[in-house]
Amino acid sequence: QVQLVESGGGLVQPGGSLRLSCAASGSRFSINAMGWYRQAPGKQRELVAAVLSGGLTKYADSVKGRFTISRDNAKNTVSLQMNSLKPEDTAVYYCNAHVVVLFTPHDYWGQGTQVTVSS
Repeated sequence: QVQLVESGGGLVQPGGSLRLSCAASGSRFSINAMGWYRQAPGKQRELVAAVLSGGLTKYADSVKGRFTISRDNAKNTVSLQMNSLKPEDTAVYYCNAHVVVLFTPHDYWGQGTQVTVSS
């Protein structure tokens, strides 16, 4: 069982910035990828950004150029720097850790942190 502890989140004005952080612990195996998902009311959870252990990153089109994901593989931490925030970024953000063990994928999730962008 992998535990993910998130920090950050809160209320910010449009155009503002916020940084989310997540620390993974308890994994007996290497974490293949970590990322951030978000879910707005009435919407499906969507990938915001992810980074593989090798450093490859992926971003949702809606956040490209505004968000930056970073990962420290040794510490099993991942952060999401969010700049130029928009009201449509309002959602619950979840940290994700993806682990593959003997070809079996496992996904672990943080409890979620609320991000609200409003004036």
